[in-house]
Amino acid sequence: TGPSGINLPALPPCSLSSRPGEAETSVFPQVVILPRGGSVLVNCSSSCDQRPFLGLETPLTKREVLPGGNNWKMFELSNVQEDSQPICFSNCGGRQSTAKTFLTVYWTPERVELAPLPAWQPVGENLTLRCQVEGGAPRANLTVMLLRGEEELSRQPVVGEPAEVTVTVLAGRDDHGASFSCRTELDLRSQGLELFENTSAPHQLQTFVLPVTPPQLLSPRVLEVDTQGTVVCSLDGLFPVSEAQVHLALGDQKLNHTITYGIDALSAKALVKGTAEEEGTQRLLCAVILGNQSQETRGTMTVYSFPAPKVILTEPEVSEGTEVIVKCEGHPRAMVMLNGVPAQTPGPRTQLRLKARPEDDGRSFSCSATLEVAGQVVHKNQTRELRVLYGPQLDEKHCPRNWTWPENSQQTPTCQAWGNPSPQLECLKDGTLPLPIGKSVTVTRDLSGTYLCRATSTRGEATCEVTVNVVTVPSPRHEMVIIAVVVTVAILSTAGFAVYLYNRQRKIRKYRLQRAQNGTPMKPITQATPP
Repeated sequence: TGPSGINLPALPPCSLSSRPGEAETSVFPQVVILPRGGSVLVNCSSSCDQRPFLGLETPLTKREVLPGGNNWKMFELSNVQEDSQPICFSNCGGRQSTAKTFLTVYWTPERVELAPLPAWQPVGENLTLRCQVEGGAPRANLTVMLLRGEEELSRQPVVGEPAEVTVTVLAGRDDHGASFSCRTELDLRSQGLELFENTSAPHQLQTFVLPVTPPQLLSPRVLEVDTQGTVVCSLDGLFPVSEAQVHLALGDQKLNHTITYGIDALSAKALVKGTAEEEGTQRLLCAVILGNQSQETRGTMTVYSFPAPKVILTEPEVSEGTEVIVKCEGHPRAMVMLNGVPAQTPGPRTQLRLKARPEDDGRSFSCSATLEVAGQVVHKNQTRELRVLYGPQLDEKHCPRNWTWPENSQQTPTCQAWGNPSPQLECLKDGTLPLPIGKSVTVTRDLSGTYLCRATSTRGEATCEVTVNVVTVPSPRHEMVIIAVVVTVAILSTAGFAVYLYNRQRKIRKYRLQRAQNGTPMKPITQATPP
């Protein structure tokens, strides 16, 4: 063979003859396998004793090389593109004979391509892999493999032009991010050559799980204008959860949200603010998108305006005995109550009248309003205080009229005057000696006496008398003397009674003895008579 041919083991010449003993034509090599576009040298020879006419019949490009001999010629076949069977022929003495050489062309496929995979493949559904192969020979030695990474999923022969090889697999979570490809193998090792491989560009698969259950949507049913509420959209059972997207919207307004991811769950949270332009019932949309699918939940939220009711006093500060009108006014559609008393006619207004008394000073008037919004009752209230001006008061409960204190004890005189404005209080004895109201003092005899307490303010004055009594307590030494005297008297009394009983019993025995000596009968003693 020539430089571009394939060296094969030497084969015996192949000859064809019609009769034994006739000249034979032979060719070498008999079988050749060469790459497409390659060249080969073919030797045609004859066993003719004379100088035969030798030639090579073939549609291939040929060229006679070397000077040749009497009975052989060498031809170069170039740019061999397909399988061929060139025929060597010889003419010996008018007798013609032939011999064939078998040329097999090999080449790897021009195109090995894996069909595009779905952008997203649901887990648990069948996935069909398709590999297209164009070209390649010899087909008997050509196979195609479909691969996951380097794992062989299927091996099949290449049939047809172009050929399409398919395999169906069940997509799983483990296939997410896996690389799929197809590879052709032209195995010519049995021909003394090697294994030729062509591999397609890999495609990465993305699998996903999106539950059939819709996401959970949590939001306020009602939202007041100029206030904020929280909207939460959550869904469990997602894979891969990091690839999931969330769309939150209020009406036509997309809400900015933050997403918190769990193992297979997510939660999107957004703050929504009610505006006067959105007042009324608005649509809420919560959608979770994963792969080429989505699950959504819709809801509604009512944006409303509800100003606080008003408490109106004819005068916030009045004198005792003045008539006061308290009004409660709310939203036109609201129901109002004033100090827990509903309006006589249900509606947004009510009022009450009163004559100001000292006990009304600081009294709170609360106006509460209720409004039904989308089936939910909302509340608002406002409170105002009434100030009543009245003169000083000194009642016995807060300013006791008598105090009795032990001498040398610690006491705090208390006397409180009431009034608005707050009165000034002073308690004096003999018009000059003050009683230290609200201060801790040591009680002495000088503190005793009657004091005149006077409370004064711009609204007038009030007076009362209080008396302080100081009780002298015996000293511990006098107490010991008294105790000793009492004990002594008790002892002497006990001793005298004992002597009296002894003398009486002695007299009774003496009397009985005398009566017995005189022979006078004795009467039983039924009662003891004191001497």
